[in-house]
Amino acid sequence: MASLVESGWQYLVTHCNDFQLACIGSFLLHESVFFLSGLPFIFLERRGFLSKYKIQTKNNTPAAQGKCITRLLLYHFCVNLPLMMASYPVFTAMGIRSSFPLPSWKEVSAQILFYFIIEDFVFYWGHRILHSKWLYKNVHSVHHEYATPFGLTSEYAHPAEILFLGFATIVGPALTGPHLITLWLWMVLRVLETVEAHCGYHFPWSLSNFLPLYGGIFGTDKGYKRLKSLKENSDLKQT
Repeated sequence: MASLVESGWQYLVTHCNDFQLACIGSFLLHESVFFLSGLPFIFLERRGFLSKYKIQTKNNTPAAQGKCITRLLLYHFCVNLPLMMASYPVFTAMGIRSSFPLPSWKEVSAQILFYFIIEDFVFYWGHRILHSKWLYKNVHSVHHEYATPFGLTSEYAHPAEILFLGFATIVGPALTGPHLITLWLWMVLRVLETVEAHCGYHFPWSLSNFLPLYGGIFGTDKGYKRLKSLKENSDLKQT
């Protein structure tokens, strides 16, 4: 496995420069993981598959889903991509490298664990601020346009909120200056986490059921879990 990763990375660093890897490569990786993990939930919702795991009974219309995808593509290519390209000096200042040797799995694991904790802390307090009266009305309300969320709505937000989300994700790596492969792995996990959190389904195999830091550590979902438990107990009593 290690030799396969090293061979793949050798190909990338041979054919791409640092700017292409850090900016264009990161953008393409994000887009691939985001849409490949988020689009299946639109299919599930339209077909009604696995409906017993759906949190809400209401479905979004195809028009609403199409609006979300169109807006996301606009934001990603007109906001995210230019921002990532302009941020290359920041990447270099952070000490992010793409050269060999690759980091050990112990180093990668420790750094990503640290990133989850830092990101959750920053996101929690930032999210609370976004729910203040003025910011909610003028910024955060865009994210709540979809009362019945699906995977892709995780990044459906006002451009100002998109910038905040990017800051919350990058602040951990900014403190450690990781290898680019570590940053990419962190990006993949973070995208999968937020898509799952907004997917509208709660599966028994969801990673949030098994990993304590996955999906947030500040317990903001305790109310939902308590309500869900009460509903399940009520259903059992009725049977």
